[in-house]
Amino acid sequence: MTSCLILAAGEGTRLRPLTNIYPKGLISLLGKPLVSYQIDNLKASNIQNIAIVTGHKAEKFNKLNCKTFHNKFFDSTNMVESLFTARLFLEQAKSDIIISYGDIVYEKKNLETILNTNGDVVVMVDDGWLDLWSIRNDNPLNDAETLRYGTKGQIVELGRKPKSISEIEGQYTGLIKISRKKITDFITFYDQLDRSQFYEGRSFKEMYMTTFLQLLINAGWMIMPARVNNGWLEVDTIDDLKLYEKLSSEGKLDTFWKVNE
Repeated sequence: MTSCLILAAGEGTRLRPLTNIYPKGLISLLGKPLVSYQIDNLKASNIQNIAIVTGHKAEKFNKLNCKTFHNKFFDSTNMVESLFTARLFLEQAKSDIIISYGDIVYEKKNLETILNTNGDVVVMVDDGWLDLWSIRNDNPLNDAETLRYGTKGQIVELGRKPKSISEIEGQYTGLIKISRKKITDFITFYDQLDRSQFYEGRSFKEMYMTTFLQLLINAGWMIMPARVNNGWLEVDTIDDLKLYEKLSSEGKLDTFWKVNE
C-alpha cells in the first residue's frame, strides 16, 4: 500500500504574519488548511499511511491525527534533511512512497497521474506552468527553475536558475514518488554523500531537494516525469494567497486548480 510523507517543517517567512501563529502547511486557502487538501485526496486514493515532518509550530499538527516526525533543526536545514528526519518511515515502507511539500495543493487526478507513472523515481511536472507563473510574477522567470528532458523522456536537469523560458520544458512541483524497490538505494545514496561538501553553493544540511534529485540524475538514476497541465498550486507568499482568493471570487481559479477535485 502506497504511503505518503508530507514535508512541512519550514518557517514560511514570506507568509508572515500568518506563520507567526501557524506552520506554513496549516495556512488556510479558501477556508481549509493546505495539508488538509492533500490528506483528503490521499485518503480518497486509498493512501491511508500518511506522516508529516514538522518543525515550526509543530504542535499545531497534532489535531490532524497523523504520524509525525520532528525536524528540530528546521530553522537551519532544508527539504532533504526534513525528508531524512523521517528515515524510519522510509525504511519501514511496504510499497511506493509519495513525498510531498507541505505548501502545495493538487487535484486528485494529478495524484493519480503520479501514482500511475512508472519509474524508479517519478516527479510531477507541470507542462502548463507558464500561465500560472505569468500572473504570480511580473517576470515569469522569477522563482521558476530549469527542467529539461533527455532522449528517453527522462528528466536530465532541474532546479537551476533559468536565463530564458527555453530552459524550462516543465516546472517541478514538489510531488515525488519513490518506487519500493529503490527506497533502500535512495537512502544509501544519501548516506554516501560527502557531508563536508557544498551542493549548488549550499551546505549539506541546507541542500535543496532539486539538488538532491540532480545528484541522482548525475549518478545515472532515471528520474521520470508525471506530466500534468495545471491542477495544482503552491503557496509561498501572502501575495499568492491574495491572488488565489481573487481568482476564486472571479470564478477563474478553476483554470489552475479545481478545489473539489
